[in-house]
Amino acid sequence: MLKQQLQQKLQQKLSPQQIQLIRLIELPAIELEERVKHELEENPALEEGKSDEPSDSYDMSDDNAEPMEGGGDEASISDDGNDSDADADLSLGDYMTADDIPEYKLREMNDRAEKKEDIPFSAGESLGEFLLEQLGLRDNLSERQRKIAEYIIGNIDDDGYLRRDLSSISDDLMFQTGEEVTEDEIENILKVVQDFEPNGVGARSLKECLLIQLKKLPQTLKSKKIVKNAEKIIDEYYDDFIRKRYERIMHSMGIDEEAFKIALKEITKLNPKPGNGWDGSMDLAFNSVTPDFIVDANNGELTLTMNDRGIPDLHVNTNYADMFKDYTSNKNNQTKDMRDAVQFVKQKLDSAQWFIDAIKQRQDTLRRTMEAIIVMQKEFFLTGDESTLHPMILKDVAERAGYDISTISRVSNSKYVQSNFGIYPLKYFFSESIQKDTGEEISTREVKKIIKDHVDNEDKRNPLTDEELDNILKENGYIIARRTVAKYRKQLSIPVARLRKEL
Repeated sequence: MLKQQLQQKLQQKLSPQQIQLIRLIELPAIELEERVKHELEENPALEEGKSDEPSDSYDMSDDNAEPMEGGGDEASISDDGNDSDADADLSLGDYMTADDIPEYKLREMNDRAEKKEDIPFSAGESLGEFLLEQLGLRDNLSERQRKIAEYIIGNIDDDGYLRRDLSSISDDLMFQTGEEVTEDEIENILKVVQDFEPNGVGARSLKECLLIQLKKLPQTLKSKKIVKNAEKIIDEYYDDFIRKRYERIMHSMGIDEEAFKIALKEITKLNPKPGNGWDGSMDLAFNSVTPDFIVDANNGELTLTMNDRGIPDLHVNTNYADMFKDYTSNKNNQTKDMRDAVQFVKQKLDSAQWFIDAIKQRQDTLRRTMEAIIVMQKEFFLTGDESTLHPMILKDVAERAGYDISTISRVSNSKYVQSNFGIYPLKYFFSESIQKDTGEEISTREVKKIIKDHVDNEDKRNPLTDEELDNILKENGYIIARRTVAKYRKQLSIPVARLRKEL
C-alpha cells in the first residue's frame, strides 16, 4: 500500500568549489604545474601573467575580487581554524543572476575528475622493442618460429621475466593462429630469446635467471672453476643458498670456505632483474622528486619558501569580463543571441575565478601546515639528526595549524620538503610515541634508528636476533615487546637474523 510521509534528514554535501580545492591540495608541485597548464588550455577566460588592469578587474592580486582569504607566497592564513572557510561563496557574485542555477559547474567538475589527463611523454627504447630488434637479426628462424618468438617477447614483463607457463602460451597461439604449437617447440624458441641481451632475460624464475647469466659469463682458465662452482651452487643447492645454509653447501660440495666465498661473490654480481635497466628515462622522470617546500637553516633561524616557481601568476581575461559588463549595463545589447554568448562567457569567468581562488587557498593551506610541522620538528631542521625528531601525528599538526585532520592528511600525501640535509617526504616527520622507563616520550623513529645502527654494526657471522635486539633496547631504557622489535625491523626492510648471516 502506497502512502505519503514527511521525513527530515541532515546531509552534508560538498560544493564544486570544495571538491576542486580538495583535489588541488592533494596534488604535489609537479602535478600542480600540469594541472595549471591544462586549465590554461581549457579555459580562455583564464590567462597567465599579471594583469595590467586597475584593481576592479578580476586579477589574482585584486583585493576586491572576492578570493578566498590569504594571498600569495608570503601571505598568512586567517581562517577560523578548520575547513569551514571552503564553504564560503566562491562565485564572482555581483554579475550572477538569480535564474542562473550553476548545475553546469558540478557537471564540469565531475567530468574533469573522471577524465584522466594524458600527458605526452617521450621515453627511450623499451625492453620489448630492444628484444624485437635482436629477433630481427636472427636470419635462421622461420616465419612460424618468428611469430612464436614475438609472442614470447610480448609476454615478458618489465623485470625481464616470462611469468606465463608454456601451456598457456601454447593455448593462446593455437587460438590466434589456428595451428597447434607444442610446448617443446615454444621451449626451443624461448632458449633463443634467452640468448638475447640483457643477460638473463626470458627466465621463468630467479634460479633460471641466475643460471642463464652464469652460463654466458666469459670464462678464462682461471675463472672457469669459479663459475662452475657458482653454477653448481645455484643449480643443485638453490634452496640452501636462498636460506643461507652455507656450511651445508660447503660440506656437500667438498670445497673450503675461501673457494665458496669467491663463488658467492660471483653470484652476487649477477642481476636478479635484468629488465630493470630499461625504460630508464621514464623511470627517471617518474622517480625524480620535486620538493613542494624549501626549508633553509641559517644561524639558528629557519626560513620556509614555497616551491611555486612552476606556477604562473593567473588572472581573469579582461576582454571576457568587459564583454559581460557591457551586456549587463547596455539594455539595447541584451538580445537572445547575446545572452547565449554571455552565458558561455559567464561560465568560463566563474571557472577561472574559482581556479584562481583555489590555487591561492591551496598555497595558504600548504604553507600553514608546513609552518606547524617546522615548529614541532625545529631541532631536526636545524641539525638533521634523526634522533631529534619528536613524536608527531596528524592530530598534533591539525590542532596547531587549525585545520581538520583530513586536510592535514591530504597535504602530507605525496609532498616533499627540501632541507639543508636532504629531501624528505612529509610523512617522514610523522611517527607515534613510546615511553622510556624514565617516563619520557620519544619517537618510534629513534628506536628504529637504534635497531638499524646495531644491525649495521653486528657480527655478520652471528647476526642479532629479535630477542637480542629487544634486550639491547631494554638495557637503554626502551621498554618494548619483542614482537614490536620484529615489526620495526620489517618496516626497516631488515631480514631476519638467519638471512643476514654472512661468511
